[in-house]
Amino acid sequence: MNLREQFDVPVPTIVLAEGEFGETGGKTANGVVMHSEVFDARAVVDTETAGRTPADVLDKPDAPDIPIVASVEQALDEAPEAEALVIGVAPAGGDLPDAWVSDIEDAIRAGCDVVSGLHVFLSEQDRWRDLADEHGVRLFDVRKPPADDDLRVGDGSVDEVDADVVLTLGTDCAVGKRTTTFELYRTARDAGLDASWVATGQTGIMVGAHEGVVVDRVPADFTAGVVEDMVAAVGADHDLVFVEGQASLTHRAYSGVTLSILHGAWPDAVVLADDPDRTGRTHFESFRVDGVEKEARLIEDLSDANVVAVSTWGDPAVERERHDLPVANVYDEGGSTELLTEVREGLGSAPATAGRQDVGDR
Repeated sequence: MNLREQFDVPVPTIVLAEGEFGETGGKTANGVVMHSEVFDARAVVDTETAGRTPADVLDKPDAPDIPIVASVEQALDEAPEAEALVIGVAPAGGDLPDAWVSDIEDAIRAGCDVVSGLHVFLSEQDRWRDLADEHGVRLFDVRKPPADDDLRVGDGSVDEVDADVVLTLGTDCAVGKRTTTFELYRTARDAGLDASWVATGQTGIMVGAHEGVVVDRVPADFTAGVVEDMVAAVGADHDLVFVEGQASLTHRAYSGVTLSILHGAWPDAVVLADDPDRTGRTHFESFRVDGVEKEARLIEDLSDANVVAVSTWGDPAVERERHDLPVANVYDEGGSTELLTEVREGLGSAPATAGRQDVGDR
């Protein structure tokens, strides 16, 4: 899915983040407010943080100065120019909370397209389709997997892509893979490189990836093929493709999707995201985090790529002492530039993959 092609970007938007703005459960809403190149957030709906500022809630001084209110009705008063509602929270259990129904109805009646990250698909329910048709708006369910006719097993065709492919993987879930991928892409674009990126989760799609799919909704046999198709489509038009990874190869619950992304993207280089203070896995405290060295060794054993740098949450100077790899923190000033420099150097020194060129040679 490429939402850039569906809107006259950036589109003025209301972000529904009920009960989760600034929290892990609201990471999609947080990402859209901070980073989206498709949706220009004009108001946030969250009863828990209403009246505060995004800079305060997100602890980001550069967050946009927009109101946080308690309802879509109030958001429309603050931002009557809004043309879209982004549902940036997916509640546990997957269902649409009853309390959100009137908010979504208000947005549709005001002429807003609805972009949903819910596990249930609004576009497949008559009541929402009928209401959207009545008011001339569109429903986008970003978690919807590709149609069956678009699914295939991986066949190695990604090897023919001329672009350099850089995959961001991690030592655990929720260690900044999407943020690292986006920051590398944005920094590369700012440096004048013909860069693009591929998302494998809903936040990346809403932020504005050039292609994306919520990969955990794709049947396992076809995950590598779907990733191959996205990388090939984006790589046909750009010199440098950054790909968002998921989970980690050492994660007993989710390693299957990680390996499928690695094999589908078949990258020229890998950046490894890591939280050095984490010992137990997020939501799986009984599982231990295995660390940078083991993760990097598995990545290099299971692909032809080298791990060229670590994207850390910690102090880069301290982490460089621990690992025999370049380290940078994209949250530090100049950190994403430093990380991109390491990526470009890694691409320049890596053996050329069949059919590909090195970005440093262009």
